Amino acid sequence: MELNKQNEIKEEKPLLNEDGELTEKGYSKKMLLKYDRKSIKANKLRIKEWDYYLIYNDKFGLALTVADNSYMGLYSATFFDFAGKKEITKTNMKFMTLGKTNMPSTTKNGDVEVKNKKYSYFFENAQGKREINVYIKNFYKGESLIANIKLTNEPEESMVIATPFWEKKKAFYYNQKIIGFKANGIIKIGTQKFELAENSFGLLDWGRGVWPHKSTWYWGAGIREIGGKKFGFNIGYGFGDTTNATENMLFYEDKAHKLNEVKFNIPKNEKGEDDYLKPWTFTSNDGRFEMNFTPILDRHSNASAIIISSNQHQVFGRFSGKVILDDGRKIEIKNFLGFAEKVANRW
Repeated sequence: MELNKQNEIKEEKPLLNEDGELTEKGYSKKMLLKYDRKSIKANKLRIKEWDYYLIYNDKFGLALTVADNSYMGLYSATFFDFAGKKEITKTNMKFMTLGKTNMPSTTKNGDVEVKNKKYSYFFENAQGKREINVYIKNFYKGESLIANIKLTNEPEESMVIATPFWEKKKAFYYNQKIIGFKANGIIKIGTQKFELAENSFGLLDWGRGVWPHKSTWYWGAGIREIGGKKFGFNIGYGFGDTTNATENMLFYEDKAHKLNEVKFNIPKNEKGEDDYLKPWTFTSNDGRFEMNFTPILDRHSNASAIIISSNQHQVFGRFSGKVILDDGRKIEIKNFLGFAEKVANRW
């Protein structure tokens, strides 16, 4: 199978030109292009900005989203019980935020904070300190969630991609996925206490852009130690026109290894519909990411309101197979806990 040519961005410059279009399309291993919301020339209601953190270990995890989608702010938390194959999600919304959330223009620094009497999300990122503090009232059966998590050991390299969309010249997606924080801290739900200690890791999905109304994407990631060395991956597609670069990468000892295309093979049921809890496979056109995937739980949500809808399946499970690094080294993967998702949005 023919490989895509991928453009690596190597110079610092503004993300957008005077017309509000990408100055360069492609990927980098560090955040080089400079995002400025004021440079966007598209309809302001199409701007979407979010920070998504996933912190987890083999037993439990916590996913946190703060998003300013211009016409709506979305603040969400999910607690995962992998042993019990359960998840709990609580989502709050605020209408017509229109950038007032003041999402940072870079991952290098800048805090994220939203709060009222029902919730408080504070993602601190200043002077080399990255800390998460969350309070959510009535998270589960009248009990509140409280979390204090410190993220350290930020990897030297990450996945950064500047992607256009076919539909609109001034639509784009600027995204960084930082895979490989070490996580320490406490999550409490009522009187239950969950401690993040050794073998707990975190990742950040930082997204800024202008999106078309309809989109369907596929995304998967995971992080843990293999043989005492940190290993992670990021795979996905559907986030626009990836002719210039895909977002597929491996991370080994905090260095990024660029992959070409990876395909999600989701099984079908008798009706021809996706059957998310049956075993999946993943294949790659460069032969460097070949996996079997055994699902554990499906965090499914399907919300619809007039012209807006979101159908999400975030499936956690075990990856087993092989990956090949840039230098040809092969790493065997066995029962590696991660996730893969399919999300269809009209937003």
